[in-house]
Amino acid sequence: MTVNIGDLLRRRAHLTPNTEALVEPTSGRRLTYLELNARANRVANGLRGIGVAEGDRVALLLLNGAEFVESFYAVGKIGAVNVPLNWRLVPDELEFILADAGATVLVYGAEFAAAAAELRSRGDATAIEHWIQVGGGAVDGTVEDAIAYDDWLDAQPDAEPELSGSGDDLFFIMYTSGTTGHPKGVVHTHDTVMWAIHTVGATAEFQVGDRFLNALPMFHVGALTPSLCVVYRGLTLVALRAFDPNDAWRQIGEERITTTLLVPAMLQFMLGVYDAERHDTSRLRWVMSGAAPVPLELIKICRSIGIEIHQVYGLTETCGPACLITGDDALARAGSTGRSFFHTDVRVARADGSDCDPGEAGEVLVRGPHVMTGYWNLPDATAEAIVDGWLYTGDVATMDTEGFVTIVDRAKDMLISGGENVYPAEIEDVLLGHPAITDAAVIGVPSATWGESPLAVVVVSDDTVSAEDVMAHTRGRLAPYKTVKKVAFVTEIPRNPSGKILKRELRERFPEPAD
Repeated sequence: MTVNIGDLLRRRAHLTPNTEALVEPTSGRRLTYLELNARANRVANGLRGIGVAEGDRVALLLLNGAEFVESFYAVGKIGAVNVPLNWRLVPDELEFILADAGATVLVYGAEFAAAAAELRSRGDATAIEHWIQVGGGAVDGTVEDAIAYDDWLDAQPDAEPELSGSGDDLFFIMYTSGTTGHPKGVVHTHDTVMWAIHTVGATAEFQVGDRFLNALPMFHVGALTPSLCVVYRGLTLVALRAFDPNDAWRQIGEERITTTLLVPAMLQFMLGVYDAERHDTSRLRWVMSGAAPVPLELIKICRSIGIEIHQVYGLTETCGPACLITGDDALARAGSTGRSFFHTDVRVARADGSDCDPGEAGEVLVRGPHVMTGYWNLPDATAEAIVDGWLYTGDVATMDTEGFVTIVDRAKDMLISGGENVYPAEIEDVLLGHPAITDAAVIGVPSATWGESPLAVVVVSDDTVSAEDVMAHTRGRLAPYKTVKKVAFVTEIPRNPSGKILKRELRERFPEPAD
């Protein structure tokens, strides 16, 4: 039996129609599964009404909330393809993704109306034909011919649309920062997503009646896949539009949160304001944490207030799951990201493809029915990444005799800032656009706030160029989390005989933190 992921919402609404499906603390809106499915049907019928057909790409530039969830499922119901957009990106970055995906519809929040208006002003730079705005107009700009989402939604019937798409048909394309300067679209089908839901459900310790706090943006697979699991299991999703540590603690108490997902930087912020007398954690059983290693001290502090940290390792290419550590193992084996998920195989291999010995470092390989089908329109990159069914992650790890994996290095030169993947090549391309910068390299340096921040090592032709000049050049051209936070001037960038930048040498030479 093949499954349409959009239809999961209908099935859940049929089984538990009156269960609270979605809570929006910011707006106070609460929707049952029956109500959420009806809204998704209206969106699906509205999209069909403006000509969206099976296989068409629909981009979502939305904060967490009902509109994201209902649009995501609606697109799936009619066999179209979701393209979730990172709303931290600037118009130039968004333009590339929209054009590369060939999206014909953009559903965007009023918060991003200025960015939408800028994109609309660029004419045929993208293939967008329909601009659908959620909420009122923005002060800084608007798209004059945009469809008003709420009025449009109200005018649609809530009857179930005829389903289209399942199995190997595309369900979403999620763009990841590119190692070569441009992001790559990771392609997932209804089947790969369904298997991701299955393997998370069989491994993570969700329970009937759980209330899941989603504080991470749903354009990330790490937040998206657990949210899909919530619907599959009939749980309640409490969706935060933005993260604030005090508000997160408040929602954990008031909304009786039992599980959540937070990156280490978020945990650090929350522990910094934690007050045992004001913050109720009595129902919070565990916090899944990933994107960067979770420090042992942080795990111990959380355990002291009754919260288990379940460290997770995953990738957009795997629709999330790879490895997970739970329960007592999280403390006894702190630093490990655990064993492979239930429907997932993980190996640590040498360069020749043979398995490493226990404790020997090698590349992490992942196999499972939830692994992507490939990169959008990039067959060579796909063939390089997936060999004989195994996804070559580029991450370096060790595995012990019991199958516990410990990540020791990250994919190529990638750095992680506040939970966001940042590839130096993107920043280096922008830096080399500065008229006085003749060579540039970017590395990650420690940051007490964000875990890592980008350091630009540059060679300049004009000695009057300052660090502030270099940093300013990246602002507005890149998302804020990618912009350079520190600059080092050198006379030459170290390279090997083939011209590759020696990043390890730079990291040894510039170890000082960014803040």
